[in-house]
Amino acid sequence: MDARPSRTVLIAGATGLVGREILQGLLADDSVAAVHSLARRELPLRHPKLIQHRVDFSKALPTLPRVGEAFIALGTTIKVAGSQEAFRAVDFDAVIDVARAAKAAGATRLGVVSAMGADPRSRIFYNRVKGETEEALAGLGFDTLVIARPSFLVGDRKALGQPERGGEKLALRVSNWLAPLIPDNYRSVDAGAVARALLKAVPASSGQRVMPSSELRRI
Repeated sequence: MDARPSRTVLIAGATGLVGREILQGLLADDSVAAVHSLARRELPLRHPKLIQHRVDFSKALPTLPRVGEAFIALGTTIKVAGSQEAFRAVDFDAVIDVARAAKAAGATRLGVVSAMGADPRSRIFYNRVKGETEEALAGLGFDTLVIARPSFLVGDRKALGQPERGGEKLALRVSNWLAPLIPDNYRSVDAGAVARALLKAVPASSGQRVMPSSELRRI
């Protein structure tokens, strides 16, 4: 049997909490031959499988190399972005642009980090944008689309040079104090667990699959 690595994968957002974990998992996977990373800045990482592409997500993306699957872990907050418009430029526009570019490059499988509460009809702006993004992704025609909807994430943002998010810190404290009383889907979830769930589900799934936070925690 031919055991040579055969998967060529694209990842956008490898500088973030979940994206970093996805990248590490891909590089450690013997079935993966090459990983193309799209990021605004170069990663402080060297690996024989890793090909880095510095891009400006606010502009047209360059033509991408051929890939079979893609993972998108782009995201910000309104506070960090500075406005609702700037937030939408990342969490909707950039995500959809990368997905379209990946599909044009041959990707048939896509895994995306969204958020709990995503709903295109939500009155909450953040949740509405996340829902609209999911809806747009579903219309792009991927054979496999896996959407992870984590609750508040647990991870070391300081190590990534990112500002800590007060909501995540508070949610973690509450989860630790009141764990028996909090439904599993609302508890904080480790970024590594989200990454592992996507890495397992994307190659094995067909059609559209939404993974709520409770499922991400179990995997």
